[in-house]
Amino acid sequence: MAVKSAYLARKEVKAAKGAAKGDNLKNSGFTAEEELKAYRDMLLIRRFEEKAGQLYGMGLINGFCHLYIGQEAVVVGMEMAAIEGDQVITSYRDHGHMLACGMDPGGVMAELTGRKGGISKGKGGSMHMFSKEKQFYGGHGIVGAQVPLGAGLAFANKYRGNKNVSMAYFGDGAANQGQVYETFNMASIWKLPVIFVIENNRYAMGTAAPRSTAASDHLGMRGEAFGIPSEQVDGMDVRAVKDAADRATEHCRAGEGPYILEMMTYRYRGHSMSDPAKYRTKEEVQKMREEHDPIEQVKGRLLRANQATEDDLKKIDAEIRDIVTKASDFATNDPLPDESELWTDIYVNA
Repeated sequence: MAVKSAYLARKEVKAAKGAAKGDNLKNSGFTAEEELKAYRDMLLIRRFEEKAGQLYGMGLINGFCHLYIGQEAVVVGMEMAAIEGDQVITSYRDHGHMLACGMDPGGVMAELTGRKGGISKGKGGSMHMFSKEKQFYGGHGIVGAQVPLGAGLAFANKYRGNKNVSMAYFGDGAANQGQVYETFNMASIWKLPVIFVIENNRYAMGTAAPRSTAASDHLGMRGEAFGIPSEQVDGMDVRAVKDAADRATEHCRAGEGPYILEMMTYRYRGHSMSDPAKYRTKEEVQKMREEHDPIEQVKGRLLRANQATEDDLKKIDAEIRDIVTKASDFATNDPLPDESELWTDIYVNA
């Protein structure tokens, strides 16, 4: 598959953004069930993250905490293209990925509060929890470190001869890390079934991409030097994400090697809970919320197509809020790990 030119990629993403205002996208063939699933999954992430922010403010979550609010369409759309056994690995902004993979909200929230019932027994915290059962391999605090690990997961898939794909997520800031390009090179040489998902939320911590990144208008094109095809996608529209994810997974499962998807998305909160986000205006954030919110887009389509009523959607929201409340209650009442846990899960018997 030929690598798309930067001009073509920009033209396509502009078309996607324009079409997102209506319902005439070529990938708009979501059934009512798919729209409702996307709505529910994104809303769960949104409400979970809102609650996590509240708990952090109450001092019940310690350390770093990076919220995914605004970026929900990326991981939900990608997961809609996944099959059993596909793996996910990501950075420290990872709660949304965990929930999209089907991890228990109570276990994830309890990990944030450092409790015994947390997904990683209260030892990983916000940035470092794992679930082998759900094929979720972290949560990584070192910028870009998960990218070569994601290629390693893909190498294992190729070695085993299965059709599974590794999805390695990283941000626009991490796209400047040298290990990312070493990984691109190896993944291309060995034709590894890995999708590199760049979640371009426009700000590497507090620095706008054009101030820190050369050719920041299309980061995916950096894979051209390694022969890796790329697409730039409207990451605020779950349909566009699912459509691109289908092409990328098909490419990888066919043995054609890696694929890069640059998701143009946006985070509403600061880089972390300690970030006041003064490097952008309130008007900028509000404009994105009003015109491009991923959940409101799905809600609008459901209502316009008479696939759901306002009461139906309010009921879903109430159900989601109940799930999150129960997760919060569990996470604040579950006991802390015993001190003896300091000495477990350190070594692997091999």
